[in-house]
Amino acid sequence: METISVRSLTKDYGGGKGIFDIFLSIRQGEVYGFLGPNGAGKSTTIRHLMGFCRPDSGRAEILGIECFRGQKAIQPHVGYLPGEIALPDDMTGTRYLKLIGKMRKMKEFGYAQELARRFSINPDLLIKRMSKGMKQKVAIISAFMHDPDILLLDEPTSGLDPLMQNRFVELVEEEKNKGKTIFLSSHIFEEVEKTCDRVGILRGGKLIRDITIDELRSSQMTTYQIGFSGISDLRKFQTQYPDAHCAKNALQLTISIPDSQINPLISALSQCSLRFLREEKHTLEEYFMQFYGGEEHV
Repeated sequence: METISVRSLTKDYGGGKGIFDIFLSIRQGEVYGFLGPNGAGKSTTIRHLMGFCRPDSGRAEILGIECFRGQKAIQPHVGYLPGEIALPDDMTGTRYLKLIGKMRKMKEFGYAQELARRFSINPDLLIKRMSKGMKQKVAIISAFMHDPDILLLDEPTSGLDPLMQNRFVELVEEEKNKGKTIFLSSHIFEEVEKTCDRVGILRGGKLIRDITIDELRSSQMTTYQIGFSGISDLRKFQTQYPDAHCAKNALQLTISIPDSQINPLISALSQCSLRFLREEKHTLEEYFMQFYGGEEHV
């Protein structure tokens, strides 16, 4: 079942800013990761899914309901974490969460209390006395506490330390196992690799790549450094892999291959006597940088 549908979604702010002809189809129970540098259009896409923006053209739907016109019907099913947190300074975290819960007609706050314990936060503090990380935890609790079927999370671990980031990853994995549909933007590649089924890469407001994590892993390159016992072994290997890079004045080669081609490599190496074999796995970040060169600020 398709939970989130985006068809030719366009919002042009001028000067090349906005999103252009975005197509997405996210099924129930899928975790979808959105990657791109600052200004690529990640937050704009999520705001359209929340119904906060009217598109110039195209359509965004959740549960078959058009997001802009039907936002009141959609929002009870959605947990939303914005990229820029703005909480009322004069409230405590507890009072704020109860206010949000009242707006959602929540009658039970046990899960909110469980999440507060999980993220080691005392929500009775005044928000103006909270650090950025503490405010982020309050926002996470607000997004998850009503147990929504769909979660739209914009940079959800911003401001969290590594321990809390790991706890968030565990929470996403638990929600995924419950069949929740999760759409998240993130600049933490390890977080995306651990939690997401599929990844979309944005550049200049356009979706330039949509790939499953399994496809990504099978296409990811691994670099091998191979030390041979003798020149005859090296030359035998080179007959099968002539493009392997030979180190100067050493019985050593370097070769990069996709994981899908590992079996032929093992077969070739089994015919040679080796001094050593080292591997260096390429990461999602390296895959991402193929599309961006030296650009920073993902």
